[in-house]
Amino acid sequence: MPGTFREYADGKELFGDSFSPAEIEEWYQDEKEGYFNLGQFLHPGEGHRKGNYGYGALNRRYGFRHLPDTVRFEQVLAIGGAFGEELEPVVDRANHVTILEPSDGFIHERYQYVKPQANGKMEFPDASFDLVTCFGVLHHIPNVSFVIKEVSRCMKPGAWLLLREPIESMGNWDLPRPGLTRRERGIPFAIMLEIVRGAGLDIVRARRCMFAVTAKIQAVLTRYGGVYDTPWVVALDDHVSNLPVWPRQYHARNFIQKFRPLSVYLVARKPEGYLSHR
Repeated sequence: MPGTFREYADGKELFGDSFSPAEIEEWYQDEKEGYFNLGQFLHPGEGHRKGNYGYGALNRRYGFRHLPDTVRFEQVLAIGGAFGEELEPVVDRANHVTILEPSDGFIHERYQYVKPQANGKMEFPDASFDLVTCFGVLHHIPNVSFVIKEVSRCMKPGAWLLLREPIESMGNWDLPRPGLTRRERGIPFAIMLEIVRGAGLDIVRARRCMFAVTAKIQAVLTRYGGVYDTPWVVALDDHVSNLPVWPRQYHARNFIQKFRPLSVYLVARKPEGYLSHR
């Protein structure tokens, strides 16, 4: 694996974003079933189940409530959308839903499933979608900049993107990390904003979220619904995460630096009249 954790621990560059095609292919093969298999590892005999999605209140507060509530979405794309449960707040206003999902373990008869290509290229026409969701997916992907440009290309002018990603290192990826897939790593906050803007999208709202203490409780309670499906906890987490006192290091180097928000939630929009091209 080119590069080492130490070279990227300062968060000034994103590990994987400049990989060669062969390196991207290798990463994809490692990760395509990583999240599904992780569910089997954490909950033997149970794994990921329909009806066990624990981030509904989080997505409503940071994302869906900021969309226009009178608009119908002709075409919706959920990147890495698993069973499609993340779309519950808008599913009654979505005429057609496509889920771009690498794992064979996720399927819902209500939606159309498409397999992604390893290189991140999306086989959708320009200006296809009115709404795109991407929750906790990009940190499993090496070439994030290219993928976000593809997302932008596939969005109609005026379309919306809801995106949530970890913005901390997630530990030393040169070493085994129990409870994580082999390749996942967070995307530094400033780089995440730069990538989205560089793809021609306007950031309407950016909020830090998933404070370290809340995330630790969630890790224990996930199979029971979890704290991110509880509105008052999510509201408190929002307030605490966005206090201007927390360290912003990509990789925590001591115990104190671990107390910080671990993710960012973005609401972005493609400008009206903007057309992107391959």
